[in-house]
Amino acid sequence: MKTKQNNIMTLEQFKVKHYGKSGTAKREKLEEGYENFKIGALIHEARLEKGLTQEELALKVGTTKSYISKIENNIKEARFSTLQKIVELGLGGQLQVVIKL
Repeated sequence: MKTKQNNIMTLEQFKVKHYGKSGTAKREKLEEGYENFKIGALIHEARLEKGLTQEELALKVGTTKSYISKIENNIKEARFSTLQKIVELGLGGQLQVVIKL
C-alpha cells in the first residue's frame, strides 16, 4: 500500500517560501502588516471583553466609530497617541511598549 506524501509546512517555512528570508523587503512588508493586524485584533478582543461597542469606545476616546472600525479591521494605522487613548481612556488598560534588539 502506498502512503501519501505529507506536504504540511510550518508557518516559518511558508513565509520563507512565499516571502523570502527575514530581512528581505518583501518579508519585512509582510511582518509590518502582521503587527498592524495584531494591534487591531487586540483592540477588538479587549473591546468585546469590556462589553463595549465600537461607538461606545469611540465616545470614550473622542473619535468616531468609523475610525475604531478601521483600526480593528487593519484598514487604518493608529497613531501612538491615539492607541494610548484607546487603551487607557477607552479600555481602562495600560499600554506597554517593548523594544527588542
